[in-house]
Amino acid sequence: MYILLSSLYMSYTRTTTGVGEVPMDAATDAATLRSLLRRHELHLTLQSEESDLLPGALDQAVRWVHSSDLADPTPFLSEGLALLTTGTQFHGAGDDPDLIRDYVHRLSARGVVALGFGTEVVREGIPPALVDACRDERMPLFEVPYRTPFIAVARANAEAIAAQAYARRSWALAAQRAIALAALRPDGLGATLAELSRQLGMWVGLFDAAGALSREHPVAGLPEAVLAGLTEEVGAVLRRGARAGSSLRIGDQAFTMQTLGRGGHLRGVIAIAGGELDQEGRGVVTSVVAMAGLAFEQQQRLTRAQELLRTGLVQLLLSGEPALARRIARDLWGGFPASPVRVGVTDPATARADAVAEWLTLRASETRGSVFHGRAEDHLVVASSDDQVFAELADRFAARLGVSEPAPWAEFADAHSQALTALRRGSQPVSRFGEIAASGLLSALDSDAARSLAAARLAPLRENDAVHGTALVETVRTWLEQDARIDAAATALGVHRHTVRARIALAQRLLGTDLTSFAARADVWAALQVGRDA
Repeated sequence: MYILLSSLYMSYTRTTTGVGEVPMDAATDAATLRSLLRRHELHLTLQSEESDLLPGALDQAVRWVHSSDLADPTPFLSEGLALLTTGTQFHGAGDDPDLIRDYVHRLSARGVVALGFGTEVVREGIPPALVDACRDERMPLFEVPYRTPFIAVARANAEAIAAQAYARRSWALAAQRAIALAALRPDGLGATLAELSRQLGMWVGLFDAAGALSREHPVAGLPEAVLAGLTEEVGAVLRRGARAGSSLRIGDQAFTMQTLGRGGHLRGVIAIAGGELDQEGRGVVTSVVAMAGLAFEQQQRLTRAQELLRTGLVQLLLSGEPALARRIARDLWGGFPASPVRVGVTDPATARADAVAEWLTLRASETRGSVFHGRAEDHLVVASSDDQVFAELADRFAARLGVSEPAPWAEFADAHSQALTALRRGSQPVSRFGEIAASGLLSALDSDAARSLAAARLAPLRENDAVHGTALVETVRTWLEQDARIDAAATALGVHRHTVRARIALAQRLLGTDLTSFAARADVWAALQVGRDA
């Protein structure tokens, strides 16, 4: 009988005005328990003080309203719903507190956000044990009076969800329309980002291919420490070179990042300060990313043409025609950097060469022509009067560079040769020709081929030393260091001069050379220098 009454009650709807029908203006509220409780026509009553509930319990989204009188309905429930019951499952148990407490605990563990009890169907009022159990579990419990059918509550929540979804879709359409209009302005990209920031009510930043913040709305909208952390994360994303969207948190601030451009040719990153966006918000961001990507691709065509011109200017400079190159550069970019300049060349294996070139272009525009760059064969050529450019480039892109001594533009080809030599001979991120030249001419023999020749030249001496313990290599080296003076070498070695004379004579026979000539001595000295660690 109780089950029959409960079933009839759950399916019952009144046709009287104000019950079971939701006014359009009320349906625009968010679908939360608080909005349901505010619906006067439903006559719902919260059975506890809000302070006794979990913080924000009344403002959680109610994804659905379901009714069930099963003793354990949790296998058929999903998270985020409000459950309505008439208490039929408790009737035969005599309001057993343990039974009711376990029931409420199962609902809370399943993610049920609220429990509604329909009174005057099976029993009068709400069982006190249920009130106590909900208070202990800090779950909202509300009364659904007899005159309000369960389906009216479910319908009110469903219409609130539908109205909220409609409002969001309307917002998304309006936002995309506003963003499209912004894209038609002179500074289309900047206006688009500003409109996106306004529509989302969030900080939006655009980072270029070099990882530098080029635009932000609102300006200075992030603390310096947070911006520094975000810039570091953006740089890591760009260095990976893979197209991706990601979420991260810096301190207490959540961010969403979306790369621009194709994998391996990223043009930048859009970062948005805020939590997770809903489907409509993501759709608006996607449209902006598409617009920005299109703008960057169009800009890339112009950039390619400029890079071809820069390559042509490098060839002019290398062929000894600086006047023509300077005239073209003046007409296109306002001129070359002031003379004298240092010329740098990058390692052909430098990754993200396109990003390096774009960074140099941005640097040139920001510093009014203090940097010029272009391609030559398999490497990038950089000329600048600002010596810090080379160190910054190497650090930012993990690149290796060879850098020349300062030179006028008329000697560009010589400076380019110096830079190539520094790159080949150096091992530092930035290898400078002046430092390498100061190490002497013999240091140029530091190569695998030279070490092999040196080892072969000195092999007879080392083999004799290994078998007989004659110390010929040490003796010859010391003798040459002492300007081929027997007495001085004997003193340095701590042996008799006749011993030194005998060892030198033996070394000459083993090497098959006359060490009285300067050429022979120079040849052996070079072998000793190159093969010192062999």
